[in-house]
Amino acid sequence: MKHVLACIDASAYTASVCDLAAWASKRLDLPVELLHVVQRKSAVAGRHDHSGAIGLGAKTDLLAELTRLEEADAHLQIERGRVLLATASERLKEAGATGVIPLHRHGGIVETILEREADARAVVIGKRGASHEFATDHVGSKIERVVRASTKPVLIASRRIVDPSSIVLAYDASKPADRALDRILHSPLFKDLPVHIVMAGRDDDKNRNALRNAQQTLPDDRPSTTALRPGKPEEVIAEAVANKPDTLLVMGAYGHSPLRTLIVGSTTTAMIRTVHVPVLLVR
Repeated sequence: MKHVLACIDASAYTASVCDLAAWASKRLDLPVELLHVVQRKSAVAGRHDHSGAIGLGAKTDLLAELTRLEEADAHLQIERGRVLLATASERLKEAGATGVIPLHRHGGIVETILEREADARAVVIGKRGASHEFATDHVGSKIERVVRASTKPVLIASRRIVDPSSIVLAYDASKPADRALDRILHSPLFKDLPVHIVMAGRDDDKNRNALRNAQQTLPDDRPSTTALRPGKPEEVIAEAVANKPDTLLVMGAYGHSPLRTLIVGSTTTAMIRTVHVPVLLVR
C-alpha cells in the first residue's frame, strides 16, 4: 500500500516530523507509515571489555553481567519505542493524517529506511537525530546517506513546522533541479501553491534564459516569480527563504559524487544546515 514514510527517534524533531508527515498525508491522500528503528549495539563493545587481561573466572562473571545488561537495555529500548510510536501516532491523528501505521524495527537506521521506502511516495526525516539535536550547525549524519541512496523524494523537517503556503525552488538548470521542477509540476503535494524560483549566479543572458525557461514550464494560471542574485547559493537561497517563513524549499540534491563532496563540500548540506524551513530533496 502506498504511504508517506515518517522516520522518528527520541529527538526534539519527532514532533515536526509528525507535523510535516501529516501535511504530506493530507495533500497526497495517503496514510503515514510511522517508523522507529532500534539500533543493535553491544554492551560488551560499549564497555570496552579488556577482561582478557584478568583471570578466567573474573572474565566469565564480567561477560555474564554484560550479557544481562545488554538484554535489559534491549527491553528498555523496545518499551521506549512503543511509547514513542504511541505518542507520535496520536499527534499525527490530531493533525489530520489520513491514517497511521506504526512500525517498530531493529537494525540499521539507513538500511531499514531504504527497505521500507519501496511503497512510499515520500520519506520524512528530521534535520538532526537524537545524538546531535543540540548541535545547531550540524546536519544529521544519516541524511546524506539516505538521500544519496533513496529513490524517493526526502522531506527534511526543521524544528518548527507550519503548513507551507508557498514553494521556493532553488534552481541552477542542472538535471536534479529540473527533476525538482518536474515534481512541482506533477505532484499533488504542491498543487495550487505559488512558486518562487531562485537562482544564484551572474546576471547574464545564460542565467536569465534558464530562469525564464523554468518559469514558462509552469502553467499560466500558476502564480510564480523569479529572482537572480549574485553570491553563494547557500546565502542567496537562505535569504530568499528567510523572507518567506511559511514556505517549503525544494531543490535537487547531491548532484556531485561523494568524492567530490568530500573535497569541495556540498551545497545541499550547506542549504539544509542554513535554512529554518522544511526542505524537499529530489535526486
